[in-house]
Amino acid sequence: MPVAADQLLRVPLLPVLAAQGLSVRRKAQLLPEPIGPREGRVGRGPRLRLLIAGDSSAAGVGAGTQAQALSGHLVARLAKHYTVEWQLEATTGHTTQDTIDRLHGLTGQFDMALTALGVNDVTRGVTHARFVARQTRLLGLLTTQLGVRRVVVTAVPQMNRFPALPHPLAWVLGRQAARLDQGLMQVVAGFPQARHLSLDLPDDPALAAPDGYHPSPRTYAIWADEAARLMRQA
Repeated sequence: MPVAADQLLRVPLLPVLAAQGLSVRRKAQLLPEPIGPREGRVGRGPRLRLLIAGDSSAAGVGAGTQAQALSGHLVARLAKHYTVEWQLEATTGHTTQDTIDRLHGLTGQFDMALTALGVNDVTRGVTHARFVARQTRLLGLLTTQLGVRRVVVTAVPQMNRFPALPHPLAWVLGRQAARLDQGLMQVVAGFPQARHLSLDLPDDPALAAPDGYHPSPRTYAIWADEAARLMRQA
């Protein structure tokens, strides 16, 4: 595989990237995970056991309550058609490997799942090969040990569009995020139970949380709409 331009330029750009990274961390507005239940049962109709797993976006950072977050919006949409028994397993800072370790501790079974991962794999320097291997293990765990029949795998976010990130840092992280997402699509193609979900969002400040890094409640609603659509195609 040829070396990409951003990879070639990382060494000469290293002093700038390091300074920008420190500045972003120093100025970052640290938003908490939203309050509210992380499991429940709601709706009418056929039973649907739902698992939501991943990082801070899966946990709903950027929303004030779980009702305004991804879990709340997604459960509300599915509850129009199913009796949804749902569980949220997500933590700020989690990588794909962290999520694998966490889900290994679950004993229940699920019908459907949604994953949201990748940003922390990018910032922790996880290579394309390791990310692909770990996502393959994650989907294998979901579809075998946990019994999931439909997995909606959220794309690695376009980090170059994060308002909180200055250039060239945003460009470098965005290119790496795009590479990992290409690998993620290859992994998803190998699992008939899985669907890759890429959100095509406009450049609208209202779609970002105040920290410029996480989704806003409006984005969580759009995300939930698309995820529910894919789940109901099962």
